[in-house]
Amino acid sequence: MSTRALCEDLARALLARGWMLATAESCTGGMIAAACTDLAGSSQWFERGFVTYSNAAKSELLGVDAALIEQHGAVSEVVARAMAFGAVRQSRAQVSVAVTGVAGPSGGSAQKPVGTVWFGFSVDGQLTSETRRFEGDRAAVRQATVDHALRRLLELLPA
Repeated sequence: MSTRALCEDLARALLARGWMLATAESCTGGMIAAACTDLAGSSQWFERGFVTYSNAAKSELLGVDAALIEQHGAVSEVVARAMAFGAVRQSRAQVSVAVTGVAGPSGGSAQKPVGTVWFGFSVDGQLTSETRRFEGDRAAVRQATVDHALRRLLELLPA
């Protein structure tokens, strides 16, 4: 399914519930928000996006505890969850997605190779998280992250 089709399905699902979405993005630099707002009428279901590329931005804009970043690294489950929680807390949204990862081509490690992305989701007060490893160059990793984030949001919304 194309990114646009995922956004269209997500829009319908959020509108049906009267819910709004907020995004908290690091490795994608606002690509999820851009994909969502490419749709006309997105202001009815897209509340705001946070591009928190630096560790300081994660703390200042989303309230992520700097000690968590120091202890676990920015690319970690606890930080992704804290970002998702912070996006809802700092907005009027009921749903959020957060992404933090290593898009490459450098910056990876044995524990967190290039292509590693942590996702955090908050849906009506319920936090979940998961990690994925995507193959390809920087553009491919970032696009795969956008598509996975949108697909999982659709799956996590209650029927």
